[in-house]
Amino acid sequence: MSGNRIFVLAAFLLAGLAAGSPAHAQSSQPGGAQQKPAQSQPGQQPADSAKSGTSLAMPGAPANAEEVAAVKAFQEMPNTDLAKKITAGEEFLKKYPESQYRPVVYSTLTIDYLQTNNSEKAIEVGDKEIALKPDDVQTLALLGQMIPRAMNASTPEPDKRLAKAEDYSKRAIEVTPTIPKPQGLGDQDFAAAKNLTLARAHSGLGLVYLRRGKFNDAIPELERSLKIDPDPNPDPVNLYLLGLANQKAAHYDDAVVAFNKCAEQNSNLQAKCRSGSDESKKQASTQLSAPK
Repeated sequence: MSGNRIFVLAAFLLAGLAAGSPAHAQSSQPGGAQQKPAQSQPGQQPADSAKSGTSLAMPGAPANAEEVAAVKAFQEMPNTDLAKKITAGEEFLKKYPESQYRPVVYSTLTIDYLQTNNSEKAIEVGDKEIALKPDDVQTLALLGQMIPRAMNASTPEPDKRLAKAEDYSKRAIEVTPTIPKPQGLGDQDFAAAKNLTLARAHSGLGLVYLRRGKFNDAIPELERSLKIDPDPNPDPVNLYLLGLANQKAAHYDDAVVAFNKCAEQNSNLQAKCRSGSDESKKQASTQLSAPK
């Protein structure tokens, strides 16, 4: 998962769907333009935020001035020093363990830990965020995709992890279409934010199925992810997984197509995808393809 794709998610997370966030973050716009959506001020709750699940602030008494200043300072910290930002976030949580702004800190730390390749901490913090805000679709989708991607032969309790990823992905797919558009956010950006979330959720669900050997179930999920992802550059991981799922399902021609598209992307999967394409071509010439 590239850093640029994570930064896109972070922008939408903090500016698009985080209607209760205290910071005045800006969302990414096509062509590099910037738009500042309407935001609630610290200590205030937007209408129906608790009901919709879209606010990243918790209901409760207004925060004191020191707490408000601390959470705003954390949100406004640049991503150029993630270690410093993570330390600031963790210190905020220790100092204000019952803060109504825990969700916005947890959600940001989830992304920051992921960008520093600390998937275990990202899962730990993301789980805390989801426990507080069960309908935070951005964190649900991010963990739903990240958990199965981070798994390896030494991952403890893999079945439990896959079950969690499946649950998170399905919840994101169910809830995302119901989210109301935040005031001040353009229709195009709102649609892109929702599609990005859904793309990650379908990607995660597809990989869960792939890891379980349910190849024919994995294929449509991965195809859906690639189709709705607003990033103009296809995710090479999804293309590789789609090629692998088709190959395992004996859909060799489709596997070649997916592997070739993956090989066209500038990533560390190019060699694997070329090899997968060559292998699928040989299988197509010597074995019967399965009916779709």
